[in-house]
Amino acid sequence: MTVLENRSRSRIHVILLLGLLATGLALAGICAGAVPLSPPEVLDALTGGPNGFVVLQYRLPRVAVAILAGAALALSGLFLQAAVRNPLASPDVIGVTKGAGLGAMLVAVLVPPGAHLWATPIGVVAGAAAVTVLLLRFSRRAGAHGTTLALAGIAIAALAAAAMQYLMAVFPQRADQAMVWLAGSVYGSTGTDVAALTVWLVVCLPGVVVCARLLDLAGLGDDSQTSLGWSPRGIRVLLVVVAVALAAGAVAAVGGIGFLGLLAPHLAARLAGRRAKWLVPATALSGAVVLSLADLAGRLVALPNELPAGVVAAVVGGPYLLFILLREARVHA
Repeated sequence: MTVLENRSRSRIHVILLLGLLATGLALAGICAGAVPLSPPEVLDALTGGPNGFVVLQYRLPRVAVAILAGAALALSGLFLQAAVRNPLASPDVIGVTKGAGLGAMLVAVLVPPGAHLWATPIGVVAGAAAVTVLLLRFSRRAGAHGTTLALAGIAIAALAAAAMQYLMAVFPQRADQAMVWLAGSVYGSTGTDVAALTVWLVVCLPGVVVCARLLDLAGLGDDSQTSLGWSPRGIRVLLVVVAVALAAGAVAAVGGIGFLGLLAPHLAARLAGRRAKWLVPATALSGAVVLSLADLAGRLVALPNELPAGVVAAVVGGPYLLFILLREARVHA
């Protein structure tokens, strides 16, 4: 067996292990709660047992949304990092999730409640897209390195957060309706949320497939891409559009889960390498694992209360961001 075949087999094993880990965490998430259930009781509930209402209406949708949103945020971070060629890029670090939250809050305070169902996703997508366009224009003009790009994203996120605070002060009652997007939690997820997020990700799937095929090419310089007959600007625009769409769908479902889009792609690259054929599925599974684990930990560490998954993810992701900033500073010193 050649070295290449050995590496391919090891990558397959990594992806299978991540899938098994995600499945195990999903089962643990269904079992855990105010009323703990054993795996046999969960199976009994799925077939109409006495705990069927709790499992089917509360725990199963929560687990499903965590898996779908985690995968979406992770892939969004991966595509953003490829688009701007910077390991610090992720939906929350560069302010995309804050922009999405601002869009959701604007809908809450300006649009009649009866129209929120269809207007909120539009507001989320518009807010996320606006922040991304601002950041990409800044990075192109300033020729920003990692630290500068992160600071620019923090500044944009701070402006969006200030705007949200203003709306909360001026429209306190109506702005409270958008707090679900700011908390970063999968608590209260329903079957409707699962269906809506699934449809959104299915719509995004063709773009994800195209971006996955272009991911290796995106790592080359602009001159190399041009010599191969590709438009560097076109590749970047496609990566950004798909990344924003994925992040917007996830934020609409679970709110601003911090640092997941930064952490999951780096974890996947360490486990499966940087070849797109392995990196993309490993990143999606890593995101599902991280968000499922954050939600499970948030439910268990503060019983009988719960910590939002976004808080748990920030506890892990914040130090990791500092590590990357220090590493980038040493590289460019």
